Amino acid sequence: MHRVFLIVLDSVGIGGAPDAEAFGDAGSNTLAHIAEECAAGRADEGREGPLQMPNLDAIGLGAAVRLASGIEAPGLEVEPSGMWGAATEVSPGKDTPSGHWELAGVPVPWDWTYFPDTDPAFPDDLVAEVCRIAGTDGILGNRHASGTVVIAEEGAQHVETGWPICYTSADSVFQIAAHEDHFGLERLLDLCKQLAPTLHAMKVGRVIARPFVGDAESGFTRTKNRKDFAIDPPSPTLCDWVQGAGRRVIAVGKIGDIFSMRGIDENRKGTDTELMDHLLDVMAEAPDGSLTFANFVEFDSLYGHRRDPAGYARHLEWFDAQVPRLLEGLNTDDLILFTADHGNDPTWTGTDHTRERVPVIGTGPAAGSLGQIAFVDVAASVAAHLKVEFQGPGKSFL
Repeated sequence: MHRVFLIVLDSVGIGGAPDAEAFGDAGSNTLAHIAEECAAGRADEGREGPLQMPNLDAIGLGAAVRLASGIEAPGLEVEPSGMWGAATEVSPGKDTPSGHWELAGVPVPWDWTYFPDTDPAFPDDLVAEVCRIAGTDGILGNRHASGTVVIAEEGAQHVETGWPICYTSADSVFQIAAHEDHFGLERLLDLCKQLAPTLHAMKVGRVIARPFVGDAESGFTRTKNRKDFAIDPPSPTLCDWVQGAGRRVIAVGKIGDIFSMRGIDENRKGTDTELMDHLLDVMAEAPDGSLTFANFVEFDSLYGHRRDPAGYARHLEWFDAQVPRLLEGLNTDDLILFTADHGNDPTWTGTDHTRERVPVIGTGPAAGSLGQIAFVDVAASVAAHLKVEFQGPGKSFL
C-alpha cells in the first residue's frame, strides 16, 4: 500500500491564469516576480543574490513556472528530474477555501460574499449581532485592514473598552482580533464560533479569530492561537473519500480549519517552523494508505499580504532547504506533491491574493511534464495512488 503527502505552499502562484484579467491580476506572477527582485538585488534583506531553491527546482519548480506563464524565473532554470505541471482553478474566487477544496476535488459552486472597501464596511445588523454575542456596546475597526496594522491602531482602545476589533480584506472573511488576557482567548473563540453560522449563511467563507498579546508601550503581537471557522465544503472531499475507505487522514497546519475537520483524523498546528517538525514526525509515523495534507501559511500571511518580496524569498529558501529531509522520509511507494492554493504576488498592487496558476510538482510513480492540468486533477491523482474510489471531477495524471 502507498502513502501520499500533499503539501500546500500557501500563495506560491506561478502566473498565467487565463482569467487573471477578470480579477485585476493580469501579469501577476508570485514566484517569477520574487525571483526577478532577487536577481536585481532588490531583495537582499536577510539574504543575498539570486533566489536559491535548488531542491524544488530540481523536482520541477522552474519548469512549472515556464509551463504556466512562459516566463523564465531567474535562478530556477535546471532540467527537472521529477514530475511537474501547472494547475488552473475554475472556482470563482482566489481565496483559501476555494483553492484547497478544489485541490481536494470540489470546485466551489457559488459566488462568495465580500465586504465593501468602505468605512464602515459591515452592515448594522451584523455589527449588532457581534455586540450581542460579545456583550459589548460596540466594535472597533469595521473596515478593510491589515491585521497587524489594525491591531497596532486599535489595540490600546480595545484594552480600554473591551470592544472586539473587527476587520476584513479583499477575501471573503470576517476577522476578529482580541487580547488574550484582557478579552480572553476562549471568549474570542466562542464569539467567532457563535457568529460563524450567520456569516456562513451570507456565503462569507471564514470567520477568523486573531488573538494577540502585549501593550501599547511595548507593542502588540499576534499569537499562534489563530483559529479559522470555515464554511463547510458543499460536498464530500478527498479527505472524506480517503477516511471513508478506512484510511487515516492527517492534517498539518490550518487544513483542519479549512475543512471544518470533516474527513480528518488529527490536526497538528503551529508556526511554519513547528509545522515542518510536525510533518517530519508524521512521515515517520503515518501508516500505509494514509493521506497527509499540509499547509504552510506564512508565505501568504507574513510576506504576501504585507508585500514583502525579501521576506517571501527568505521563506522560500528556508522551505527549500528542508526538502531533502522530506524526501529522505519517504518510503519507496510514497507520493509527495508540492502545490499552492492561489497567488499573492508581493510586488503587486494592494494587499490581496492574486489569481494565478499554481505549481504541481513531486516525486513518486511518474516523472516528466504533467502539462496544463486542473486543480481537481490533484485529488483524482491522490485517490488513484491510494487506490481509493474517486467521486468528483478530474483526471489522474499518474
